[in-house]
Amino acid sequence: MDKLVIKGQGELSGSVEISGSKNAALPILMGCLLAETPVKLANVPHLMDVTTTLHLLGAMGVDILFDENRCIEIDASNIKHREAPYELVKTMRASILVLGPLLARFGEAKVSLPGGCAIGSRPVNIHLDGMEKMGAKIEVEDGYVVAKVDGRLQGAEIDMPMVTVTGTENLLMAAVLAEGITILRNAAREPEVTDLAQFLVKMGAKITGIGTDTLVIEGVKKLNGVEYSVIPDRIEAGTYLAAAVLTHSKLTVTKVVPQHLTDVIKKFKEAGAEVSCTADTITLDMRDRKLVPVNIETAPYPDFPTDMQAQFLVMNALAEGESTVQETIFENRFMHVSELMRMGAKITVEGNTAKVQGISKLKGACVMATDLRASACLVLAGLVAEGETVIDRVYHIDRGYELIEEKFHKIGAHIYRRT
Repeated sequence: MDKLVIKGQGELSGSVEISGSKNAALPILMGCLLAETPVKLANVPHLMDVTTTLHLLGAMGVDILFDENRCIEIDASNIKHREAPYELVKTMRASILVLGPLLARFGEAKVSLPGGCAIGSRPVNIHLDGMEKMGAKIEVEDGYVVAKVDGRLQGAEIDMPMVTVTGTENLLMAAVLAEGITILRNAAREPEVTDLAQFLVKMGAKITGIGTDTLVIEGVKKLNGVEYSVIPDRIEAGTYLAAAVLTHSKLTVTKVVPQHLTDVIKKFKEAGAEVSCTADTITLDMRDRKLVPVNIETAPYPDFPTDMQAQFLVMNALAEGESTVQETIFENRFMHVSELMRMGAKITVEGNTAKVQGISKLKGACVMATDLRASACLVLAGLVAEGETVIDRVYHIDRGYELIEEKFHKIGAHIYRRT
């Protein structure tokens, strides 16, 4: 099993080109099931979750081609199977997103209940309740969701009881081919949801309210393939900027959308960093600056993202003074705390709040990644720790960070992979 080895306490410099967004690419790949002609996608990151998704689509009979520019052509015109088996979806919760497209286009779907990071309950009942309101008959049998509809799904008014990104995406994809008008209230507003909606509109869907918490979808009879480029990964960008803060460096991330990180940038400034932006770059300068602790509370977009919580927890662990990090999205997302404590961090967890007492330095240790963003925070800790840090179970990080050791090595980090 691969490990990452990091020798810390070096300064970073230069720039990092940000890859396409994993959390946007996955639903867009699933959305290709709705198209009756081929779709060509650009800026899709080369990640384990993307590979899993392509294997899943291929198993259904989707034809997949890659060109010399790393674009992917998805042709779902001859779907043979309408099932997502457990063997292919057990590592990835986003696999549930095939349910809406299959049900909308073919009137049936059988999808294994998904796996993925062990960061808490992410129930699919909101997805299923919404599709039942649209006329689907749904049963859960032997760990599978079995859904059918006679004819087309029907438009409905759906008030989601909580903000859910995948729930919004699944119901949005189900609604675009439904008969009549569907209204999704309390919809997620994340840039990745907006990217999916814009992709669907380009294919011929009729959606209004994009970027707001109320989406109105007028169903159409069919969607056609298009060429589309996935948005940059805001969480990858935020992770590299956090590395610059921790190493007191100056670093630029390129091919980004700064507006997607407005609240994160605000917190970087509170932490003492100087931050400047252009249309598609963010430069953070932490040289000769004091790291200040910042209180964090995660919340749905446009507020502070849960996927940046672990990175800021490391920053607070090395900032002078006390701080709190409150997690309101997932109930089990502090598993990285025990690993940081192995490196010397002083953190206590009470319910959904981590209380941090800043210290002057961390020490390298053997640690274990427990989920995708936890693995990223351990890389950041290793960059500034005394001595050597060895991170085990890095398959988690390969799910969401493209070429992480190559990118960090390019900007001056001492990091390599070993088996």
